[in-house]
Amino acid sequence: MSLIARDGAASSFKPVPPGMHLARCYRVVDLGTQTSEWKGVSKQQHKIMVFFEVHGEDSDGKALVTSKGEPMTISKNYTLSLNPESRLRKDLAAWRSRDFTRQELDGFELKNILGSWAMLSVQETLGDNQKVYTNIVGINPVPAKMKQAGLPEGFNKTDIFDIDSPDMALFETFSDWLKGKIKESPEWQRYDYEANENRAGADRIARQKEGLTDMEDDLPF
Repeated sequence: MSLIARDGAASSFKPVPPGMHLARCYRVVDLGTQTSEWKGVSKQQHKIMVFFEVHGEDSDGKALVTSKGEPMTISKNYTLSLNPESRLRKDLAAWRSRDFTRQELDGFELKNILGSWAMLSVQETLGDNQKVYTNIVGINPVPAKMKQAGLPEGFNKTDIFDIDSPDMALFETFSDWLKGKIKESPEWQRYDYEANENRAGADRIARQKEGLTDMEDDLPF
């Protein structure tokens, strides 16, 4: 699923072109529980968005930057789950070139991926609504030779938005669409922001334990 779409209408947004791109993960956003429908079946699932800044050039040799000269960005939605069939687990395993250990599966901190570099495979697809969507279809590790040549400086500050203890200053920087999506979640609606107290009281598996410190040095996270 992608958060980037265009339908031919005038827009100042510049989508990442199809191809393989060097990118850095700079943000993870907790969307809370969202309702989705597939083949007439409605499901409620805890969703997140992972954001990347893209570095490099397009097929014409032009820098992948916005009209402001900043790195272009792209994001991908996931269900917050590391079960064997989940897209999040498959993408993270491909990114780090190995699957998770049993210990890691007990609670992997998503903050570990912030600041990590990857090679993104980006593809355009035509949706049922006849809009063209730019999707991340693959996430792979950065080749050793590219690392040895030196990676560029990261541009965006790394941050994570946790719906259980929201950073409201960060929330206000989100697009109206993203803020609206978060506000749809029951977690947001159960939160007392004046008291700064979450009444939902549910701990998230992805935050149960601190990130492991004994991982191999060649893993991105």
